[in-house]
Amino acid sequence: MSTKLDKDDVRAAYEDVRDDASATLWAVFKYEGNTIQRSATGDDYGEFQSQFGDDERAFGFIRITTGDELSKRSKFALVTWAGSLLSALKRARLSTDKSLIKQVIQNFAVEIMTSEQDEIRIEYITDEVKKAGGANYGTGQ
Repeated sequence: MSTKLDKDDVRAAYEDVRDDASATLWAVFKYEGNTIQRSATGDDYGEFQSQFGDDERAFGFIRITTGDELSKRSKFALVTWAGSLLSALKRARLSTDKSLIKQVIQNFAVEIMTSEQDEIRIEYITDEVKKAGGANYGTGQ
């Protein structure tokens, strides 16, 4: 059975995260049967990390604010989560299903595919976004 995407639901969450006027900083999309849909959204980065279980596959979209005191801008990351306890079949289908998510989530600075909790910590994602952004003024480096 092929995977479906609830495009309207995913698009609404995606646009909410991208909206600088919104308090929503992240959205997580999980499988409900064979349909990928919004599972959770929030404004607490710690809550984002708790959304990913070892027996799950999911996608996350997160807003990171970068820059210095003179110039702040929002950057975005797409996370593809493949829990360490996933079957080989579900892990393999994840890459094809990611193309469905990318039909809606098209603008992001960095893409992270992981099964490591450490790689969905806000500090790790922020570092990856900064690396992808090139010049990093005002960091003392």
